[in-house]
Amino acid sequence: MTASKPNKYWMLVIILLIVIIAAGSVIVRSRYCPSQPIDISIPPSQELEGEIYIGGAVTNPGFYSLKTEDSIGDIIQAAGGIGSSADFHQLKLYIPCIGEEYQLQKIDINRAEVWLLQALPGIGEIRAQAIVDYRRQNGPFHNINELIKVEGIGVTTYEHVKHLITVAD
Repeated sequence: MTASKPNKYWMLVIILLIVIIAAGSVIVRSRYCPSQPIDISIPPSQELEGEIYIGGAVTNPGFYSLKTEDSIGDIIQAAGGIGSSADFHQLKLYIPCIGEEYQLQKIDINRAEVWLLQALPGIGEIRAQAIVDYRRQNGPFHNINELIKVEGIGVTTYEHVKHLITVAD
């Protein structure tokens, strides 16, 4: 049995299409299968160490040590926790430029505990306890000048600490 001319023609077309598809597949595969592995590199995270200032509606505003693994919650706890007047919808973060000076940490003598008051120059454990006792007996300080009324604190000691203390309203 002999194949007719139209059947031979279609047979050649089918064979030609198979050859084109096979050749195309080889070309496409060679272009999309790279021989070298892909190298993905992630830049190392920056190490954060230094101090951070936390102020506002916290118990003891001031500068606290900061490490990379610290969270905002850790920093707030270091500052004695959040006060009742805190607005939880906003937080401010300020990063100073190199060489920019910052305000000295001021201690609120109406809120500070004995251990924090001891950080002031010339105020040891006994004077710090006297400040807390005075505050308990007489109520909060209305201005920093009232610190002179505390037993054991005179004008000289007051002059050494007046730029480091404050009273909250």
